[in-house]
This record gives sequence, structure tokens and C-alpha cells, in this order.
Amino acid sequence: MSEPSDVIAELLKHMDEDPGREGLRKTPARYQEFTKEFFTEKPFNVTVFKNEGYDEMVIQTNIAFYSMCEHHLLPFFGYGAIAYVPDKHIVGLSKLARILEHFSRRLQTQERITTQVAEYLQEKLKPQGVGVVLTARHLCMEMRGIEKPGTQTTTSCLKGTFKSNSLTRGEFLQIVQSNLIQ
Repeated sequence: MSEPSDVIAELLKHMDEDPGREGLRKTPARYQEFTKEFFTEKPFNVTVFKNEGYDEMVIQTNIAFYSMCEHHLLPFFGYGAIAYVPDKHIVGLSKLARILEHFSRRLQTQERITTQVAEYLQEKLKPQGVGVVLTARHLCMEMRGIEKPGTQTTTSCLKGTFKSNSLTRGEFLQIVQSNLIQ
């Protein structure tokens, strides 16, 4: 079986008329290192604490994330907003960003990441509700195909009170909109 760097070296032969030039000589090894770094899951523990009576929304916005489109092997990236209304448990604040990173660091679709983050929080915390909104730019749309630079795609997944209660949903979406990085 070939090493990943050998596969990249072979691919470069089809992409450049001089794949042996100085600037490309170490590219296969650098790309192999990138894929190892990007796609290796970093272990994390979801720190869950007993809720001491807090019954309002917990929300984080502008959580940067990066992923790779499973259809084109090109990056997509953007910002996420994650919220929940606790029941018996709360989660350590850094864990919201870690959960998004965990699900985005693989070949993915934006829709799947959005759903996976919401379902994971729902399963681990059993909160009254969860809301996840991701807004991203997809280089597969900007660099090829329709070629529309700057186009943003927004996906959402609402569970529990975020889906059933229009006031909770409205509050969440208003906070997301007012904090959105353009």
C-alpha cells in the first residue's frame, strides 16, 4: 500500500508541469502532515455539572469551525452558535466549542455537523432544548461549479423547547443574528 505522501506526489504530477520544483518538493509530506493533524480526533471529555437552578438559555456565538466537504474534498468554514436550556445538568462552557470542533474535523456536510452537535448535546445533557446554527462559506461553491465567492450557507437544528416554543426559538435566533460575524 502506498504512503499518503506518495499519493499526493502522484497527484501533483497531474496538477503541475514541474512537480519536482523546489516549492513542491516537500508538499506531499506537508499535506500528509496537514491531513494527519486535521483529521485526527482529539480526545475530550464533556464536563457535566449538576444544575443549581439555572433555567435560562446558555448560548455561545461566533464559534469558528473548519471542515472538509466530503463531496469535493475542499474546505468549508464559518461560525457556529450553540445554545441549550438546562434541566438537571449544565456543561463546561469550553465544551460547546469542543463539541463543534469534534464533529467538524472530518469529511462532512454542514447539515450533518449541525445535527450531530444538537443530538450530542441532547443526549449528554438531556436539557429542555438545544439550538445549533452554523453559517459557513464552502470553497466548493466559490472556487468551482457556480463560482460565487462570499456565498454563505446557514443550517439549523432545533430540539425541545427551541422547536416547540416560538418565544425561545425567537430569542435564540435574535441573539444569533445580532452576534453574527459577517
